[in-house]
Amino acid sequence: MNSDFNKGLILTSLGSFWWGFIGVIYFELISFIGYTEVIVHRCLWTAIALVITTSLLSKWNSFFSTVNDKKNLFYLFISGFLIFSNWSVWIYAVATNRIIDASFGYFIMPIMSVLLGFIFFKEELNKKRIISIWLVIFSILYLIFFSIKAIPWVGILVAISWALYNLVRKKINVPTDIGLLIESLFILPIALIVFYFIIKNGNNYFDISNPPLMLLLTLAGPMTVIPLFLYVRGVELCGLGPTGMVFYITPTLQFLLGYFYYNEEFSLNKFVSFIIIWIAVFIYLKDLYEKN
Repeated sequence: MNSDFNKGLILTSLGSFWWGFIGVIYFELISFIGYTEVIVHRCLWTAIALVITTSLLSKWNSFFSTVNDKKNLFYLFISGFLIFSNWSVWIYAVATNRIIDASFGYFIMPIMSVLLGFIFFKEELNKKRIISIWLVIFSILYLIFFSIKAIPWVGILVAISWALYNLVRKKINVPTDIGLLIESLFILPIALIVFYFIIKNGNNYFDISNPPLMLLLTLAGPMTVIPLFLYVRGVELCGLGPTGMVFYITPTLQFLLGYFYYNEEFSLNKFVSFIIIWIAVFIYLKDLYEKN
């Protein structure tokens, strides 16, 4: 293996580790302020962080060429809504002790993306991928049949929003960071309006009287942007197949944190459904490995 490939694996692993461990710890730490304000800060400071990185990397030409294309703007408006939905649901999961459920979503998301690729882009499905898709469906049906209360709705919404986000982004050829900046700018007015009403009602924790907390909350931007840059750069260096396998570091760490560190409830029915999902993931990863 060449050095670029190894470097790509390391960067992707770091990005996945950040999402699965550092990100969970951080957003759980600040969840006491209420998930609505956390969502607002993630939207606000992500936009600011991306404005800074775009300036430092001298990528404003790329930004303006992207916004001058109406097709790009249309799809980025849709993907902006989807990533806002994904962030909102995920932060809600962390704030309400549903990290295990969120990990369920990230376990099934790549397999769901395969299904959407087949439906919308006529991408080829082999036997292993078809089995993985049916196992995911069976896992959800199992929970519906045996315990409707155990269904990880949060995880399913996380998976659907992220899989649809990836689907929309495949429609256009836009740099990941520039696309996220434009998406963030679409979201920003909503976040500012919500923040205004939070402050008006006196429910804000972001206040000049508490500078350490203010600084902690501004880290919501870097916490979003840094793992993205690490993961995307890794994909550029070693390709989608290997990074697709490395990505599973994220839900694995989320699951372990939720179960062992945050002591979240994990029923027998949910455990059985996860076993089915892990079998599906194993088959999917085996297929990715054989293709690389």
